[in-house]
Amino acid sequence: MTGPLLPCIEVEARGPATASVIWLHGLGANGHDFEPIVPHLKLSHARFVFPNAPAIPITINGGFVMPGWYDLRSLELSPTVKDREDPTQIRQSAAAVEALIAREVERGVRHDRIVLAGFSQGGAMALHVAPRHAHKLAGLMVLSAYQLLVGSGGEHEANASTPALFCHGRNDSMVPMFAGQAAYESARRPGRDVRWHEFPIGHEVSMPEIQTIGAWLRERLPPT
Repeated sequence: MTGPLLPCIEVEARGPATASVIWLHGLGANGHDFEPIVPHLKLSHARFVFPNAPAIPITINGGFVMPGWYDLRSLELSPTVKDREDPTQIRQSAAAVEALIAREVERGVRHDRIVLAGFSQGGAMALHVAPRHAHKLAGLMVLSAYQLLVGSGGEHEANASTPALFCHGRNDSMVPMFAGQAAYESARRPGRDVRWHEFPIGHEVSMPEIQTIGAWLRERLPPT
């Protein structure tokens, strides 16, 4: 990717950052969305990076311009629906996320000390980018999300066994839980640590989920 980096909200570590969490927001939100939960995660040695997606017209919202990682042309998540998302925009956003990973490495955080995370559309982007990244990451976190461009290829062996956490609300009407479960199943393979947690909530996060996320992040990114 060329050009400026995406604007980001950052919560710095207490002292030199020895780990980073790059966390992508959902459609219509912004980088401030998950900023308030950082203190609950108890990861003081990590830098949290919350990028802002570009403002683009969203078809399902009548072309209204809002922050989004890609255009959505339909809410139908059935595998039979084609062209639901804009693949060109997905690849552009993927390049933008890759640039943020590269910046963390330039700032002294190793690839294997970086977790890529996201919620909803941001979770779908994280799930798209991490398997295609050429260096092993510390982990992948997918919250209330689904799989993009199924069967499009491009996965890199470096992250074939990277640990992953999938969380979803049982009462999610925006991204039905079956879509999250399908993404989880696609990530499973022998020997890989892939975890599924479901919660009695809708398209949101709850304190029990935040506690689950914090425990997993501390496991993946212990102090050095």
